[in-house]
Amino acid sequence: MHLHEEVGPRATTISAIAERAGVQRLTVYRHFPDETAVFQACTAHWLTLNPPPDPAAWAGIADPAAKLDAALGAFYRYYSATERMWTTSHRDVAEVPALQGPMAQFSGFLASVGEALAGAFDAPPETAWQVQTTIQLALVFPTWAQLQARGLSDAQKVSLVGVWTRGAMSGSATRPAR
Repeated sequence: MHLHEEVGPRATTISAIAERAGVQRLTVYRHFPDETAVFQACTAHWLTLNPPPDPAAWAGIADPAAKLDAALGAFYRYYSATERMWTTSHRDVAEVPALQGPMAQFSGFLASVGEALAGAFDAPPETAWQVQTTIQLALVFPTWAQLQARGLSDAQKVSLVGVWTRGAMSGSATRPAR
């Protein structure tokens, strides 16, 4: 887990894991027969130590804008605290097939959170897709990282997404064809 965070999943080898653990490579293979098993164990352990925000924390908030602010604030604090692992994971995901499953699961979790948050806005059908797209983009780590790189505090990020969401509610963009 620490190697994934320090050098990234792509550069973490079984030899490096064995060396860090003070064991032989065969010992690592006895516990983890392949790279997928290593990633499953690493992901499970890391998520136990760093659980993502729980939607129950903002579920009782009636005002959709306040609910969105609470959710984004929780995710942005989470990303601030776990930035190093998310940075290396996003950088390496395309090149590490064993990482793609856990990353897809987290993406699915974010999609369900975003859908629930967008649904709370009760936007008219012609703008609902804009609200949902805005919120989905605001929830993902790469958006947080881009805003972080621009020097915004988490509070400023949340405020900016509020502006985006209000704009989406009144937007006039046509829905792209699928």
